[in-house]
Amino acid sequence: MKNKKIIVQISEGLGNQLFMYAHGFSLSKKLCYDLEIDNKSAYKRKKNLLRQHQKYFLNHFSLNVPVIKNDFLINGEFYNIKKKILLFFDYFKKKKSFYIETKHSFGGKKEVNYIDFFNTKTLSNKVYVLGNFENQNYFKQHRSELIENLTIKNEYLNFKNPLIKELMNSNSVSIHIRRNKFSDQKKIKNANLINKSLNFTNDTINYINNGIDYFNKKISNPKYFIWTNDVNDIKEFTDRLNTSNFLLITNNNVINDFYLFSFSKHFIVGPSTFHWWGAWLNQNKNKICLRPSTINPSNNPCFWPNEWISI
Repeated sequence: MKNKKIIVQISEGLGNQLFMYAHGFSLSKKLCYDLEIDNKSAYKRKKNLLRQHQKYFLNHFSLNVPVIKNDFLINGEFYNIKKKILLFFDYFKKKKSFYIETKHSFGGKKEVNYIDFFNTKTLSNKVYVLGNFENQNYFKQHRSELIENLTIKNEYLNFKNPLIKELMNSNSVSIHIRRNKFSDQKKIKNANLINKSLNFTNDTINYINNGIDYFNKKISNPKYFIWTNDVNDIKEFTDRLNTSNFLLITNNNVINDFYLFSFSKHFIVGPSTFHWWGAWLNQNKNKICLRPSTINPSNNPCFWPNEWISI
């Protein structure tokens, strides 16, 4: 008898990939299925080819999960049509081959809900999993194992980076902001999207300023480490800080930025899955993590952990 397996489709940027992997890892433990990864299907789609920062990053980590071959891929042209056909036929099967995170509409907004049950009798021996699963309730019980599995391989790291010592020897507060992710209005023609983008930008500026106020009162001599890809676009924050208590980090690579998050003492967690994971995996027992009360970059209403401080 062949081993039962879960195949997780990996897509988008690093933060999203980590949610997909963590959910799949937890699900494989719960169901006693082997775990495999499809790291090809999503990245062959034209939509993702247009996004330069979106490529497969999990090969940089110590997780020991096989990548599937071409026998179960949904790729090439007409991706959505192929997927709909497969799902249509799967609906009538007694043993389901697909598990897809379901979106529901609430007040005009599509949201996803946490599902904590599986009827194993309805699953086939090979289950293909699609979805972002941006909710720690899916996997928080396996945090220690995930921390071990998500250790970055040595060959991708710069252990001599002087920022490591600065982060460790100060009351470091990590701030990550990728403004052009949502504020490049020149590329947006739809009026509703422009307004949404501007509101998101303004809310983010207010949140980070409030976070700085919080830490200025909460801890002694905070030093703010600001990861950004656009120095000119974050003057709302840097103009109010003394040059001695903040440091801009630019032109770094994704993996080394992620590694540096592990040395930070505290976090003003930005509205991104990338920074979310940097804070969640950080092992400082006394860390303070702030989260925005008015911003949720996910379709999941439980994106932010309750134990993080909402401001």
